[in-house]
Amino acid sequence: MRKGILTIAAVGLLTTGGLTACGDDSGDKAASAKTPKIGVILPDSKSSARWETADRRFLEEAFKAANVQYDIQNAQNDKTAFQTIADQMITGGVTALMIVNLDSGTGKAVLDKAKSQGVATIDYDRLTLGGSAQYYVSFDNETVGKLQGEGLSKCLTEKGAKNPVVSYLNGSPTDNNATLFKAGYDSVLKPKFDANEYVKGPEDAVPAWDNAQAATIFEQQLTKANGKIDGVLAANDGLGNAAISILKKNKLNGKVPVTGQDASTEGLQNILAGDQCMTVYKAVREEAKAASDLAIALAKGEKKDTGQTVKDGDRDVPSVLLTPKAIYKDNVKDVIADGYVTKEEVCTGAYAKLCADAGIS
Repeated sequence: MRKGILTIAAVGLLTTGGLTACGDDSGDKAASAKTPKIGVILPDSKSSARWETADRRFLEEAFKAANVQYDIQNAQNDKTAFQTIADQMITGGVTALMIVNLDSGTGKAVLDKAKSQGVATIDYDRLTLGGSAQYYVSFDNETVGKLQGEGLSKCLTEKGAKNPVVSYLNGSPTDNNATLFKAGYDSVLKPKFDANEYVKGPEDAVPAWDNAQAATIFEQQLTKANGKIDGVLAANDGLGNAAISILKKNKLNGKVPVTGQDASTEGLQNILAGDQCMTVYKAVREEAKAASDLAIALAKGEKKDTGQTVKDGDRDVPSVLLTPKAIYKDNVKDVIADGYVTKEEVCTGAYAKLCADAGIS
């Protein structure tokens, strides 16, 4: 995917470029004396299926291809488990540690401990605010949100909505990405609220991206709005599906556009069925490849110049940021063609005809 110049709320991109080798620092020299071994801590398996079905798979492929030792574990949204796993990995001799933090506080503690033990570190997908990771690899997360805002607006227009009431199901308040997503969709929707083209409906953050809580929250939103919600900006497919489950109970599914993110099997099926407006596809294979290349270099005591940095306080963090893609019914096939999900997973049962109608062969 292309790497573009961007500006994001808590994270500002300064420069762009490719990965090139550069000189070692003292920590890298220490790592080079050890057998390369990479530790990865994933956040959970409930907020999004991607962590286990995509990230783990693509990271394993990259590490195996490079013939390096690795250990990938999932903290299952448990901060204590997250820290325990990190301690075990550091004690177990990892020379590079890649984390997807549960929150910046826990992430910072783990990164700082790794640094004190001479272990190189990477923030994967989520930036740890105030942290010490040597690299950050993710997507342009404000653009993700912008695509969601544009998608919801497009679908509302197609439905001929007049002064639609739009509710927000934001991501976890402890996830910096959720802040960036919101900045993105606010950049599209707030001007419409200010111009009285749209009406701002209920807005809530969903703790830990928990889908069950999201359903409860959205049901409360719908009650608060007296059943008058015309569009739902849901920050990912899981939250979107939670909203759709409540809309179905009220026979409103397909009538109220709902956004998403992650291009999950469930999200793609909801789009094919007409219950979800759109999702945002992030090519995790490319994200995993970029992160694994950096991790492998660090584990061998080398450094690479990414040509990009993001701002975290006073610190410029060397970074790789990839470009997301909006997915609607007419290009669901692109996600399958890219190998992110399979036709067999998406086009099951009643979805087989919907897939055929959408040009998925």
